[in-house]
Amino acid sequence: MKSNLLTLELAKTANIDLITSGKGTQAVHDVVVAMRANRRSGTASVKTKATVNLSGKKPWRQKGTGRARAGYASSPVWVGGGVVHGPHPRSYAKNVTKRVKKLAFRKALSARILEGHVFLVEKFNLEQPKTKEIIALIKEIHGGAKCTLVIGTQFLENTFLGARNIQNTLLMSAEEVNTEQLLAFDKVIITQEALTALSNRLA
Repeated sequence: MKSNLLTLELAKTANIDLITSGKGTQAVHDVVVAMRANRRSGTASVKTKATVNLSGKKPWRQKGTGRARAGYASSPVWVGGGVVHGPHPRSYAKNVTKRVKKLAFRKALSARILEGHVFLVEKFNLEQPKTKEIIALIKEIHGGAKCTLVIGTQFLENTFLGARNIQNTLLMSAEEVNTEQLLAFDKVIITQEALTALSNRLA
C-alpha cells in the first residue's frame, strides 16, 4: 500500500493549521489530566471512628487503673479503630472548556506530525478478516511499531475483526479520536478522508 509521511507541507495543503511553537503545551496537560481524572471511579472508602462497628462502651473506668484514660474502643489510635483523614467516595471530575480541548488536540496532532510519526494513506481496509494481513499492512506502511493508532472515517467490519486481536493497535474514527490517544501511540496512520474530517474538526 502506498503511504506518505505526513509533513508540514501536506498538512497545510489539507488546511490543517499546525502549531510549531510552544503554544498549547499547558492545554495538552490540562486535557490529559482531566480525561484520566474523569475515568477514576472515586469509590475508595474507609470507616471513621463514628462508623466502625465497635461498642461505644468505655473500655475501663476513668480513674484508678493506672492506665491512660480511654473513652471508646473505636479510637483511631487503637488497632481495629477508625481511620483518620482516609478516602471517602468522591468525584474526581475536572471540567475543560471546548476551546482548550480544541487547542490541545491541535497541539498534539502538530507535535506528532512534526516528529515524523504520522503516515497518510488513501484507505485502510481489508477484504478478509485476517490478523496477519493487517499486521503486514501496518508493517508495509511504517515498517512496524509496538503501538499503532489508525484514524479513519468508516472501517469495514473485516478490518475491525482483523485488528481486534492485535495488542496495542487501535482503530478510531476522526470524529472520536482524542488528544490522549494521539500521544499514546508510537505511530499514527491517517486515511485521506480522515485527514479531511480532522481539518473540518479543527476549523
